Amino acid sequence: MKNNVTIMPCVMFALFFSIGSVSAQAVDAEVIIDRSRNRIQADTTSTRSRMVLAAKDGTASERVMDQYSKDGPKGHRKIIVFQRPASVANTRFLTLENPGANDDQWIFLPSLGKVRRIASSEGSNSFMGSDLSYDDLSAMDRDANLDTHRIIREESIAGNLCYVIESISKDNTFQYSKMIQYIDKSTYVNHKAELFDRRGTLVKILEMSELKDVQGRLTPMVTKMTTLSAGTSTSIIVDIIKYDDPIPEGVFTTSYLETGRAR
Repeated sequence: MKNNVTIMPCVMFALFFSIGSVSAQAVDAEVIIDRSRNRIQADTTSTRSRMVLAAKDGTASERVMDQYSKDGPKGHRKIIVFQRPASVANTRFLTLENPGANDDQWIFLPSLGKVRRIASSEGSNSFMGSDLSYDDLSAMDRDANLDTHRIIREESIAGNLCYVIESISKDNTFQYSKMIQYIDKSTYVNHKAELFDRRGTLVKILEMSELKDVQGRLTPMVTKMTTLSAGTSTSIIVDIIKYDDPIPEGVFTTSYLETGRAR
């Protein structure tokens, strides 16, 4: 299940069949990534959050949005509904998981009055003028088998010893050539991810913080994406979160995107 708010140590026998050791490390790294991305077990997740966009000059703007996600036989589904301010109210965004492939995404913009599908070639485009791209909205939920993973070191983040794992994309349509993720060895929380463009340049840093126990699940309450070249950042601050609340299946449809009503 992938209700994230958007894994095992590698034990190797030194000096014994180096090719086999590399293979074992790759397998263990993938297990760690998979366990991290699926560590929160919940049928549904419902949140009310604030999206804070910070400009290079220090000014900031805020948006309020609701997010609903659900797991099931059809895979992971997620919808975002903007509530405030008026300039973005009733904008709705839907993601449907395709196991082993890129997700399907649609957006409804009230100004256009129609639903538009997001093409895979638009993955690097900004989502609603934020530091988050369309790819970013599902980057931390990617199927582990879409990338090649290896443990490159261990490092502490805010006092938490982490596996540092390099994940290299197998998919040329994904905007990042690789991600370096810092996954807590004891909790499997992903504290940080460094994102590299197709030329191998570090372009963004994603940080998860303010961990809180919510219904027995350790949940990051703040997610921050920083765009290094622009000097801007976007933070998602969770004010309300509930796990396992019933969500009608009709919410995860293009019909709901257009009407705001589950049928």
